[in-house]
Amino acid sequence: MGKIFCLMGKSSSGKDTIFKEIKNDKDLNLKPIVSYTTRPKRVNETNGVEYFFINKEELNRFEQENKVIEQRVYHTVDGDWFYCTINDNQIDLDKNNYLLITTLESYKSLRNYFGEDKVYPIYIHIEDGIRLERALDREKKQANPNYDELCRRFLADNKDFSADKLSNLDINKFYINEDLQECIDNIKSDISNLI
Repeated sequence: MGKIFCLMGKSSSGKDTIFKEIKNDKDLNLKPIVSYTTRPKRVNETNGVEYFFINKEELNRFEQENKVIEQRVYHTVDGDWFYCTINDNQIDLDKNNYLLITTLESYKSLRNYFGEDKVYPIYIHIEDGIRLERALDREKKQANPNYDELCRRFLADNKDFSADKLSNLDINKFYINEDLQECIDNIKSDISNLI
């Protein structure tokens, strides 16, 4: 029976980079789960790779068809942005193991939907000062930098990934991303032991 590995962490903790490295590991052979979002596509993102970019009407259609596994909304400075996992035949636990980037809220919903024995947390941690520098560097590269949203997200992450919330979901192992390769190697080793 397959497993779903959920990469989680605050914004700019390195999730995207780590995800790509783990996804490309042929020995692990994890299939990516691509989430859906109504937020605008960033520079260098590709539809169907980082996310499936949809509008609110498309999301409403998935809801009417009972295909939404989990969903969350962020009240941003640019309006509401929805993120969700859709039952679109990407996931077949009889055949594969999977990897996705998600949030604590989403992790909890996926665990409830698929079962605790099939969904595993991988929490990436980095010191807030480094994280803020990375977020600022990334935002500067956007066609229209949105520093208000960067600040909102930074502060929201501290609440969304509070010690209490992590503890309530029995997430007590952190992968420290000070040395990227060491962090990736530790994650790969743990995933290998679980599959």
